[in-house]
Amino acid sequence: MLSTLILLGTGFGCASGDRPSAGAGSAAADTTGSIPYRVDGSLDFLRDGELLKTIEIEIADTDSARTRGMMQRESIPADWGMLFIFPNEQERGFWMANTPKALDLMFIDADSTIGNIARYVQPMSAETIPSEGPARFVLEVEAGYTESIGILEGDRVRWRRD
Repeated sequence: MLSTLILLGTGFGCASGDRPSAGAGSAAADTTGSIPYRVDGSLDFLRDGELLKTIEIEIADTDSARTRGMMQRESIPADWGMLFIFPNEQERGFWMANTPKALDLMFIDADSTIGNIARYVQPMSAETIPSEGPARFVLEVEAGYTESIGILEGDRVRWRRD
């Protein structure tokens, strides 16, 4: 989702300094964009151990996938996100160049706790959106989604690959 994020200190493009690309997984219907969405797994949002919501995710776990991210995607499926997985936990920075849709970005630490949320990140911007602490994962969803389902900093995630 933060498809055009640049990974500070690691050189990732899309999300935090590296640019994401597509990985293996089933293609989901994206009838308006030139890049199809995939469903590689699912992710649960949890608060105090209770399930808040489950979404489908596309996983960006290679340098090329993280660099590509959500670039050039004109629409975002409902209840869908892109999970960027990094090999280590460190401060991250993402940018939105070539990403035409506004996004919410969640920076998630190694123990799956949401550290900070950048809401309504402006599309097509080269401004760096920093994590406010070390992050191992970054989740991008459509702008406004975190507010609409009540996701807060300190909530946790649990994800699985299909």
